[in-house]
Amino acid sequence: MTNPKSTVEDIHKVDAISLDKETGDVVLNIFDPLDWSNEATHIQMLEDKVTNYLKFIEKDIAQVFPESKGKKIRISVVAKFNITGNALKFLASITKTVTDAGFSFEHSYLKKFKVES
Repeated sequence: MTNPKSTVEDIHKVDAISLDKETGDVVLNIFDPLDWSNEATHIQMLEDKVTNYLKFIEKDIAQVFPESKGKKIRISVVAKFNITGNALKFLASITKTVTDAGFSFEHSYLKKFKVES
């Protein structure tokens, strides 16, 4: 299930949900096409998006994506730009928050990143 127009800026939407074919994990993607020129705002958006994903996992995922029942869940941020020093600190903090909630978290960046409009 993918919403190709949704990105980190759409904090109340889930960008994509899928099953990892190798692990069987449910993956909730956050697509992040933003650069880090406004670092504080960018970090706040990521924090809000991840917080809303955690709420979604707790309340709605089983109804929206029944395949998630009994599976491990991973939040994955796929970014266009490599992160800055402060963002790296934030990602370490949010990783702890997500793992403490019982889920896993990852962040990666792709040089070829496209958001459909």
